[in-house]
Amino acid sequence: MALGTNQDIGEGTGAAGQGREERLPDASGGGPLLVVRELRVRFVQRRQQVYAVNGISYQVTAGKSLAIIGESGSGKTVSCRAVMGLLPPTARVTGSVRLGGAELVGLSEKELCRYRGTGVSMVFQDPSRSLNPTMRIGPQVAEAVRAHLPVDRKEARNRAVHLLERVRVPAAARRYLDYPHQLSGGMRQRVMIAIALACDPKLLIADEATTSLDVTTQAQIMELLIELQEQSNMALILVSHDLGLAASYVDEVIVMYAGRAVEQASTRDLFANMRMPYTRALLQAIPRLDRPSHQILPVVEGRPPDLTHLTVGCAFAPRCDRADDVCVTSTPELAAPEGGDHRYACWHPCGEPVDVDSRVPG
Repeated sequence: MALGTNQDIGEGTGAAGQGREERLPDASGGGPLLVVRELRVRFVQRRQQVYAVNGISYQVTAGKSLAIIGESGSGKTVSCRAVMGLLPPTARVTGSVRLGGAELVGLSEKELCRYRGTGVSMVFQDPSRSLNPTMRIGPQVAEAVRAHLPVDRKEARNRAVHLLERVRVPAAARRYLDYPHQLSGGMRQRVMIAIALACDPKLLIADEATTSLDVTTQAQIMELLIELQEQSNMALILVSHDLGLAASYVDEVIVMYAGRAVEQASTRDLFANMRMPYTRALLQAIPRLDRPSHQILPVVEGRPPDLTHLTVGCAFAPRCDRADDVCVTSTPELAAPEGGDHRYACWHPCGEPVDVDSRVPG
């Protein structure tokens, strides 16, 4: 196993797990592959507790995609690491995470290794930290293959070359012996995707997988992920702060704030009738080519709440220009008061549709 000097290196090369374990059982009855119910994560420190995730629920079906969107500190990454079982010992996880019908919450590290790689795999944000800089890229991919599959070194090497070709690394057989520093950021991220796909996972989580890349490379990586998803009928969870990016590629969107889901709907419904003021603020902060140049981007005044001292009421109220007394004294539930599947947690929702041009998939 490729080792590193920080947490991301260890997790990045270890996303496939360790040890040759049995495959994930299929979801029974053709139902959702992943079902998350009332997932809560708190971190216990010496004198206080951090309530990072506060009751999020969702499900993802094979072949479908979900985006979890929010600012830094909103709980989106922690919630996905809870699915993978990649949280520190200070974390306390409650609720339910069922993958292929199997409950993951409460499993030991050894038991979780059964599902990592074959059931669920993760592509991390920064490939320069996730790849071992002292190890050639090909053996790092081959190592992920041998972690789960009973193959010899030659077969693992052949499969690693095939995986590099599959994620469109040019001249994969020749670049098999390249070191990470010899590759561009986009190529390093392709290697990370190859590692994540080494054991054909049924669910792939991409955690800010395009954040450090330029716009052109970002689009290439996202198109690659969607193509691979369609080829393998995988479920895909995209974790990002970029609402515009999510609009172009996923079927459903969850917007998180202060550890809670504050709006949840299909992508088309969300952008056709955006209800939560926080969701609208995220969209307005995205640069657009049809705006005058050198224009200051809209920002949401204030700061996210302190997750060690969550109070009653809407957590977004101190930053919201629509807030009144009820927003401070009563916590809105995530619900669909207008019927359908479009749910939001707001006492005074927005009502006007948002123009997102051609970014919403048909």
